[in-house]
Amino acid sequence: MSKPKVLVTRRWPEEVEAELKQKYDVTLNEKDIPMSIPELQAAFQNYDCVCPTVTDPINEEVLSIENKRAKIIASFGVGFNHIDLDAAKKENLVVTNTPEVLTDCTADIAMTLLLSVARRTGEGERELRAGNWAGWRPTHLRGTKVTGKTLGCIGFGRIAQATADRAHFGFGMNIIFSDPYMPSDDIIKKYNATPCGSVEEVLQKADFVSIHCPGGESTYHLLNKERIGMMKKTAYLINSARGDVIDNDALIEALRNKTIAGAGLDVFEGEPKLNPGFLACENAVLLPHLGSASIETRIAMGMRVLENMEAYYNDKEPGDRVA
Repeated sequence: MSKPKVLVTRRWPEEVEAELKQKYDVTLNEKDIPMSIPELQAAFQNYDCVCPTVTDPINEEVLSIENKRAKIIASFGVGFNHIDLDAAKKENLVVTNTPEVLTDCTADIAMTLLLSVARRTGEGERELRAGNWAGWRPTHLRGTKVTGKTLGCIGFGRIAQATADRAHFGFGMNIIFSDPYMPSDDIIKKYNATPCGSVEEVLQKADFVSIHCPGGESTYHLLNKERIGMMKKTAYLINSARGDVIDNDALIEALRNKTIAGAGLDVFEGEPKLNPGFLACENAVLLPHLGSASIETRIAMGMRVLENMEAYYNDKEPGDRVA
């Protein structure tokens, strides 16, 4: 029996690519250049399985192509708002993702952003590298103390809880949160967390607001001009989740006018294109979507894709099926 034909849209860790080569008739993207819409359409016509990443637009235009061969989309990444799930279901395509394995590293990045923007480490490094450091002095680059402050999580799933773990037990931070799905009493007690009745309540009370909700229609520009305006003038906004949850223009305006103290961002709407307004904001720490970018985690994500594919091709339900 011939092996299923598989297309991988970007370079993956070599350990994962080796497993793919062993188990499947796989085509790799050796040049690691993003695929165009026509190329993605051709992939669905010529391969049994397409393995995209969170930056590939697997939209209705791609999925509605005629003479499809593909039956499964085994995506590399926990997010799946790059895939039109309604179109996938209409076309009878199975869709899987890679949750859980990136929880710790993404929480690490959330705390990295929080600490960096509070203590102005980005500004300090830029000053030092530019040769402009004039030496220690009492008023130089004074930031904000983190220990004992209030962290407000918008969404309180696995990654938010891992962030709360680091913030509460590592820095003595008070935890408040808003989530339409209430966690167990044990989780709330573990972090001595306080549920809030709305996103707005979190914004009004938190010293640091950390976004941990999924992207998509329901959360598109959830943090708009009005809601950002509810934050304390001394508060910071942290986003390690999805870029389109924040209205970029509204945040840039708030950073420029210092209606909030700063922001730490690992994700952006429209990435990798960056709104140039962010570059002029010294009170923003900007990272190029590094949340899961550890060697161990990226390998684990790839292996999770393989687990889902193996289940599918052995007539079992993939563990991480989302459509």
